Amino acid sequence: MSIEPPFLLFLGDASDPLSAKTAFGLYHWRPNDCLGQYRLPGCKITLGLPDRTPLEAKLLGASTLVLGLANSGGVLSDKWVPAIVEAIEAGLDIASGLHQELNSVDTIREAAAKYNRILHDVRRPSRFFSTGKGAWREGKRLLTVGTDCSIGKNYTALAIEREMKGRGFDVDYRATGQTGILISGNGVPLDAVPVDFVSGAAEWLSPEADDNHWDVIEGQASLFHPSYAGLTLGLIHGSQPDAFVVCHEPGRKTMRGVDYPLPSLENVISEVTKVGQLTNPRTTCIGLSINTSKMSDPRARSYLDRLAREFRIPAVDPMRFGCEEIVDQIESCFPKRKAP
Repeated sequence: MSIEPPFLLFLGDASDPLSAKTAFGLYHWRPNDCLGQYRLPGCKITLGLPDRTPLEAKLLGASTLVLGLANSGGVLSDKWVPAIVEAIEAGLDIASGLHQELNSVDTIREAAAKYNRILHDVRRPSRFFSTGKGAWREGKRLLTVGTDCSIGKNYTALAIEREMKGRGFDVDYRATGQTGILISGNGVPLDAVPVDFVSGAAEWLSPEADDNHWDVIEGQASLFHPSYAGLTLGLIHGSQPDAFVVCHEPGRKTMRGVDYPLPSLENVISEVTKVGQLTNPRTTCIGLSINTSKMSDPRARSYLDRLAREFRIPAVDPMRFGCEEIVDQIESCFPKRKAP
Protein backbone atom coordinates (compact mmCIF):
# COMPACT_ATOMS: atom_id res chain seq x y z
CA MET A 1 0.00 0.00 0.00
CA SER A 2 1.49 3.31 -1.10
CA ILE A 3 0.38 5.92 1.42
CA GLU A 4 2.47 9.05 1.00
CA PRO A 5 4.08 10.61 4.07
CA PRO A 6 4.40 13.03 5.78
CA PHE A 7 1.22 12.54 7.78
CA LEU A 8 -1.20 14.77 9.64
CA LEU A 9 -2.76 12.57 12.34
CA PHE A 10 -6.48 13.09 12.91
CA LEU A 11 -7.56 12.58 16.52
CA GLY A 12 -11.12 13.81 16.02
CA ASP A 13 -13.03 13.98 19.30
CA ALA A 14 -11.25 11.03 20.92
CA SER A 15 -11.84 10.73 24.66
CA ASP A 16 -9.15 8.23 25.66
CA PRO A 17 -5.81 7.00 24.27
CA LEU A 18 -7.10 3.55 23.33
CA SER A 19 -9.69 5.09 20.99
CA ALA A 20 -6.79 6.70 19.09
CA LYS A 21 -4.37 3.78 19.24
CA THR A 22 -3.75 3.99 15.50
CA ALA A 23 -2.43 7.54 15.83
CA PHE A 24 -0.33 6.67 18.87
CA GLY A 25 1.13 3.62 17.14
CA LEU A 26 1.96 5.43 13.93
CA TYR A 27 3.62 8.31 15.77
CA HIS A 28 5.61 5.97 18.01
CA TRP A 29 7.01 3.82 15.20
CA ARG A 30 7.23 6.42 12.41
CA PRO A 31 7.78 9.73 14.24
CA ASN A 32 9.72 11.34 11.40
CA ASP A 33 6.72 10.94 9.09
CA CYS A 34 4.26 12.74 11.41
CA LEU A 35 4.06 16.53 11.05
CA GLY A 36 1.24 17.27 13.44
CA GLN A 37 -2.10 16.39 14.94
CA TYR A 38 -5.57 17.64 14.01
CA ARG A 39 -8.10 17.69 16.84
CA LEU A 40 -11.75 18.65 16.99
CA PRO A 41 -13.25 20.62 19.90
CA GLY A 42 -13.77 18.29 22.84
CA CYS A 43 -10.82 16.02 22.04
CA LYS A 44 -9.35 14.94 25.38
CA ILE A 45 -6.03 13.46 24.27
CA THR A 46 -2.84 14.63 22.64
CA LEU A 47 0.16 13.00 20.98
CA GLY A 48 2.35 15.92 21.97
CA LEU A 49 2.61 16.97 18.33
CA PRO A 50 1.84 20.51 17.16
CA ASP A 51 -1.83 21.15 16.46
CA ARG A 52 -2.21 22.00 12.78
CA THR A 53 -5.07 22.58 10.40
CA PRO A 54 -5.01 20.62 7.13
CA LEU A 55 -3.94 23.73 5.21
CA GLU A 56 -1.11 24.47 7.65
CA ALA A 57 0.07 20.87 7.41
CA LYS A 58 -0.10 20.94 3.61
CA LEU A 59 2.01 24.10 3.48
CA LEU A 60 4.59 22.31 5.66
CA GLY A 61 4.71 19.39 3.21
CA ALA A 62 2.11 16.93 4.52
CA SER A 63 0.67 14.53 1.94
CA THR A 64 -1.93 12.46 3.85
CA LEU A 65 -4.43 12.92 6.65
CA VAL A 66 -4.48 9.64 8.59
CA LEU A 67 -7.58 8.91 10.64
CA GLY A 68 -5.87 7.79 13.82
CA LEU A 69 -9.02 6.44 15.43
CA ALA A 70 -10.16 2.91 16.21
CA ASN A 71 -13.69 2.98 17.57
CA SER A 72 -15.98 0.03 18.22
CA GLY A 73 -17.43 -1.14 14.92
CA GLY A 74 -15.00 0.97 12.91
CA VAL A 75 -17.56 3.55 11.78
CA LEU A 76 -17.05 7.06 10.43
CA SER A 77 -18.62 9.59 12.79
CA ASP A 78 -20.71 12.30 11.17
CA LYS A 79 -18.74 14.79 13.28
CA TRP A 80 -15.54 13.90 11.42
CA VAL A 81 -16.82 14.30 7.87
CA PRO A 82 -16.44 18.12 7.56
CA ALA A 83 -12.84 17.87 8.81
CA ILE A 84 -12.05 15.12 6.30
CA VAL A 85 -13.54 17.17 3.46
CA GLU A 86 -11.53 20.18 4.65
CA ALA A 87 -8.34 18.10 4.41
CA ILE A 88 -9.22 16.96 0.88
CA GLU A 89 -9.86 20.57 -0.17
CA ALA A 90 -6.47 21.51 1.30
CA GLY A 91 -4.81 18.97 -0.99
CA LEU A 92 -4.34 15.96 1.29
CA ASP A 93 -5.05 12.32 0.56
CA ILE A 94 -6.97 10.44 3.26
CA ALA A 95 -6.03 7.13 4.89
CA SER A 96 -8.45 5.28 7.15
CA GLY A 97 -8.26 2.05 9.09
CA LEU A 98 -11.97 1.99 9.90
CA HIS A 99 -14.34 -0.70 8.68
CA GLN A 100 -16.65 1.83 7.02
CA GLU A 101 -15.09 2.82 3.71
CA LEU A 102 -14.40 6.45 2.95
CA ASN A 103 -16.17 6.11 -0.39
CA SER A 104 -19.39 5.22 1.41
CA VAL A 105 -19.84 8.86 2.45
CA ASP A 106 -21.11 10.91 -0.49
CA THR A 107 -19.48 14.20 0.50
CA ILE A 108 -16.07 12.56 1.00
CA ARG A 109 -16.27 10.62 -2.25
CA GLU A 110 -17.38 13.68 -4.21
CA ALA A 111 -14.69 15.92 -2.71
CA ALA A 112 -11.99 13.37 -3.50
CA ALA A 113 -13.17 13.18 -7.12
CA LYS A 114 -13.36 16.97 -7.43
CA TYR A 115 -9.88 17.62 -6.01
CA ASN A 116 -8.26 14.46 -7.44
CA ARG A 117 -7.23 13.08 -4.06
CA ILE A 118 -6.70 9.42 -3.12
CA LEU A 119 -8.81 7.64 -0.50
CA HIS A 120 -6.94 4.77 1.18
CA ASP A 121 -9.09 2.23 3.00
CA VAL A 122 -6.49 0.19 4.90
CA ARG A 123 -9.05 -2.28 6.24
CA ARG A 124 -10.15 -3.45 2.80
CA PRO A 125 -8.44 -6.73 1.81
CA SER A 126 -6.77 -6.42 -1.58
CA ARG A 127 -7.10 -10.07 -2.55
CA PHE A 128 -9.13 -13.26 -2.08
CA PHE A 129 -7.90 -15.86 0.40
CA SER A 130 -8.41 -19.61 0.41
CA THR A 131 -9.61 -21.48 3.45
CA GLY A 132 -6.88 -22.63 5.81
CA LYS A 133 -5.45 -26.09 5.22
CA GLY A 134 -3.40 -26.60 8.38
CA ALA A 135 -0.59 -28.25 6.38
CA TRP A 136 2.82 -28.11 8.00
CA ARG A 137 5.17 -25.50 6.55
CA GLU A 138 8.84 -24.81 7.22
CA GLY A 139 10.09 -21.63 8.86
CA LYS A 140 9.53 -20.28 12.35
CA ARG A 141 6.64 -18.13 13.52
CA LEU A 142 5.97 -16.14 16.69
CA LEU A 143 2.49 -14.84 17.49
CA THR A 144 1.52 -12.28 20.12
CA VAL A 145 -1.73 -13.05 21.96
CA GLY A 146 -3.51 -11.15 24.71
CA THR A 147 -5.78 -11.21 27.71
CA ASP A 148 -7.84 -8.50 25.98
CA CYS A 149 -8.07 -6.20 22.95
CA SER A 150 -5.87 -3.08 22.71
CA ILE A 151 -3.38 -4.46 25.19
CA GLY A 152 -0.01 -4.26 23.41
CA LYS A 153 0.11 -7.14 20.93
CA ASN A 154 1.21 -4.95 18.03
CA TYR A 155 3.81 -2.98 20.01
CA THR A 156 5.18 -6.24 21.39
CA ALA A 157 5.50 -7.79 17.94
CA LEU A 158 7.25 -4.71 16.55
CA ALA A 159 9.61 -4.51 19.52
CA ILE A 160 10.54 -8.19 19.26
CA GLU A 161 11.11 -7.90 15.51
CA ARG A 162 13.37 -4.87 16.03
CA GLU A 163 15.43 -6.65 18.71
CA MET A 164 15.73 -9.77 16.55
CA LYS A 165 16.89 -7.73 13.57
CA GLY A 166 19.48 -6.06 15.76
CA ARG A 167 20.89 -9.51 16.56
CA GLY A 168 21.08 -10.57 12.93
CA PHE A 169 17.98 -12.75 12.70
CA ASP A 170 16.30 -13.32 9.35
CA VAL A 171 12.95 -11.93 10.49
CA ASP A 172 9.85 -10.19 9.15
CA TYR A 173 7.06 -8.40 10.98
CA ARG A 174 3.60 -9.43 9.72
CA ALA A 175 0.81 -6.90 10.26
CA THR A 176 -2.75 -8.11 10.77
CA GLY A 177 -4.51 -4.85 11.73
CA GLN A 178 -4.89 -1.31 10.49
CA THR A 179 -2.23 0.25 12.71
CA GLY A 180 0.38 -2.36 11.83
CA ILE A 181 -0.39 -2.01 8.12
CA LEU A 182 0.00 1.76 8.30
CA ILE A 183 3.32 1.36 10.12
CA SER A 184 4.80 -1.30 7.85
CA GLY A 185 3.05 -0.50 4.58
CA ASN A 186 1.70 -4.01 4.06
CA GLY A 187 -0.20 -6.83 5.74
CA VAL A 188 -3.70 -8.29 5.93
CA PRO A 189 -6.58 -6.64 7.85
CA LEU A 190 -7.76 -9.91 9.34
CA ASP A 191 -10.88 -8.54 11.01
CA ALA A 192 -12.17 -7.59 7.53
CA VAL A 193 -11.66 -11.09 6.13
CA PRO A 194 -14.74 -13.39 6.13
CA VAL A 195 -14.47 -15.75 9.08
CA ASP A 196 -14.12 -18.92 6.96
CA PHE A 197 -10.96 -17.50 5.38
CA VAL A 198 -9.14 -16.02 8.38
CA SER A 199 -6.88 -19.02 8.93
CA GLY A 200 -6.14 -19.16 5.20
CA ALA A 201 -5.22 -15.46 5.21
CA ALA A 202 -2.88 -16.05 8.15
CA GLU A 203 -1.26 -18.93 6.25
CA TRP A 204 -0.77 -16.68 3.22
CA LEU A 205 0.67 -13.91 5.37
CA SER A 206 3.30 -16.17 6.97
CA PRO A 207 4.23 -18.63 4.21
CA GLU A 208 6.74 -21.44 4.16
CA ALA A 209 10.30 -20.18 4.57
CA ASP A 210 13.82 -21.24 5.41
CA ASP A 211 14.03 -23.06 8.74
CA ASN A 212 15.99 -20.15 10.27
CA HIS A 213 13.53 -17.50 9.11
CA TRP A 214 11.11 -15.99 11.62
CA ASP A 215 7.80 -14.27 11.02
CA VAL A 216 6.72 -12.18 14.02
CA ILE A 217 2.95 -11.91 13.65
CA GLU A 218 0.79 -9.20 15.18
CA GLY A 219 -1.95 -10.76 17.28
CA GLN A 220 -5.60 -9.75 17.24
CA ALA A 221 -8.24 -9.53 19.96
CA SER A 222 -8.33 -12.28 22.61
CA LEU A 223 -9.35 -15.92 22.69
CA PHE A 224 -11.46 -15.01 25.73
CA HIS A 225 -13.24 -11.94 24.32
CA PRO A 226 -16.92 -12.72 23.62
CA SER A 227 -16.99 -10.37 20.62
CA TYR A 228 -13.79 -11.35 18.81
CA ALA A 229 -12.60 -14.77 20.00
CA GLY A 230 -13.35 -16.31 16.59
CA LEU A 231 -10.83 -13.99 14.93
CA THR A 232 -8.15 -14.92 17.44
CA LEU A 233 -8.80 -18.63 17.00
CA GLY A 234 -8.50 -18.44 13.22
CA LEU A 235 -5.27 -16.47 13.53
CA ILE A 236 -3.78 -19.01 15.92
CA HIS A 237 -4.63 -21.92 13.61
CA GLY A 238 -3.43 -20.17 10.47
CA SER A 239 -0.22 -18.68 11.84
CA GLN A 240 0.80 -22.09 13.22
CA PRO A 241 3.08 -20.45 15.81
CA ASP A 242 6.14 -22.20 17.14
CA ALA A 243 6.18 -19.65 19.93
CA PHE A 244 3.73 -17.19 21.42
CA VAL A 245 3.99 -14.26 23.82
CA VAL A 246 1.09 -13.31 26.08
CA CYS A 247 0.34 -9.58 26.46
CA HIS A 248 -1.39 -8.20 29.53
CA GLU A 249 -2.15 -4.96 31.38
CA PRO A 250 -2.42 -5.41 35.16
CA GLY A 251 -5.21 -3.46 36.76
CA ARG A 252 -7.59 -3.59 33.82
CA LYS A 253 -10.86 -4.76 35.37
CA THR A 254 -13.01 -5.72 32.38
CA MET A 255 -12.47 -6.47 28.73
CA ARG A 256 -12.71 -3.56 26.34
CA GLY A 257 -16.29 -2.88 25.31
CA VAL A 258 -17.92 -5.66 27.36
CA ASP A 259 -18.62 -6.42 31.02
CA TYR A 260 -16.42 -9.52 31.19
CA PRO A 261 -13.44 -9.94 33.51
CA LEU A 262 -10.01 -10.54 32.02
CA PRO A 263 -8.81 -14.14 32.05
CA SER A 264 -5.83 -15.14 34.12
CA LEU A 265 -2.43 -15.50 32.50
CA GLU A 266 -2.56 -19.19 33.39
CA ASN A 267 -5.78 -19.67 31.45
CA VAL A 268 -4.50 -17.79 28.41
CA ILE A 269 -1.29 -19.83 28.27
CA SER A 270 -3.19 -23.09 28.73
CA GLU A 271 -5.93 -22.40 26.17
CA VAL A 272 -3.68 -20.90 23.49
CA THR A 273 -1.36 -23.89 23.83
CA LYS A 274 -4.30 -26.28 23.56
CA VAL A 275 -5.89 -24.74 20.46
CA GLY A 276 -2.51 -24.00 18.88
CA GLN A 277 -1.55 -27.65 18.99
CA LEU A 278 -4.15 -28.39 16.31
CA THR A 279 -1.79 -27.02 13.63
CA ASN A 280 1.52 -27.00 15.51
CA PRO A 281 1.93 -29.63 18.24
CA ARG A 282 5.13 -27.89 19.37
CA THR A 283 3.64 -24.45 20.05
CA THR A 284 4.83 -23.03 23.36
CA CYS A 285 4.64 -19.83 25.38
CA ILE A 286 8.08 -18.22 25.58
CA GLY A 287 7.32 -14.98 27.40
CA LEU A 288 4.97 -12.43 28.91
CA SER A 289 4.70 -8.83 27.70
CA ILE A 290 3.28 -6.61 30.42
CA ASN A 291 2.15 -2.99 30.15
CA THR A 292 3.43 -1.53 33.42
CA SER A 293 2.88 2.11 32.47
CA LYS A 294 0.73 2.76 35.56
CA MET A 295 3.40 1.47 37.96
CA SER A 296 6.52 3.07 39.37
CA ASP A 297 9.84 1.66 38.16
CA PRO A 298 10.57 -0.33 41.35
CA ARG A 299 7.04 -1.74 41.49
CA ALA A 300 7.10 -2.62 37.79
CA ARG A 301 10.40 -4.46 38.04
CA SER A 302 9.25 -6.32 41.14
CA TYR A 303 6.03 -7.35 39.41
CA LEU A 304 7.87 -8.57 36.31
CA ASP A 305 10.37 -10.50 38.42
CA ARG A 306 7.53 -12.19 40.30
CA LEU A 307 5.81 -13.25 37.08
CA ALA A 308 9.08 -14.56 35.65
CA ARG A 309 9.62 -16.71 38.73
CA GLU A 310 6.02 -17.92 38.79
CA PHE A 311 5.81 -18.90 35.12
CA ARG A 312 9.51 -19.67 34.55
CA ILE A 313 9.61 -17.60 31.37
CA PRO A 314 10.73 -14.00 30.78
CA ALA A 315 8.30 -11.25 31.78
CA VAL A 316 9.10 -7.89 30.22
CA ASP A 317 7.66 -4.49 29.42
CA PRO A 318 9.10 -4.03 25.91
CA MET A 319 8.30 -0.32 25.69
CA ARG A 320 9.76 0.53 29.09
CA PHE A 321 12.60 -1.91 29.70
CA GLY A 322 13.11 -3.63 26.34
CA CYS A 323 12.48 -7.21 25.26
CA GLU A 324 16.01 -8.61 25.26
CA GLU A 325 15.07 -11.47 27.59
CA ILE A 326 12.36 -12.72 25.23
CA VAL A 327 14.81 -12.78 22.32
CA ASP A 328 17.31 -14.54 24.62
CA GLN A 329 14.59 -17.15 25.13
CA ILE A 330 14.10 -17.50 21.37
CA GLU A 331 17.82 -18.05 20.91
CA SER A 332 17.82 -20.64 23.70
CA CYS A 333 14.69 -22.57 22.68
CA PHE A 334 15.16 -22.34 18.91
CA PRO A 335 18.87 -22.40 18.08
CA LYS A 336 19.70 -21.54 14.51
CA ARG A 337 20.26 -24.54 12.29
CA LYS A 338 23.66 -24.42 10.59
CA ALA A 339 23.83 -24.81 6.83
CA PRO A 340 25.14 -28.23 5.71
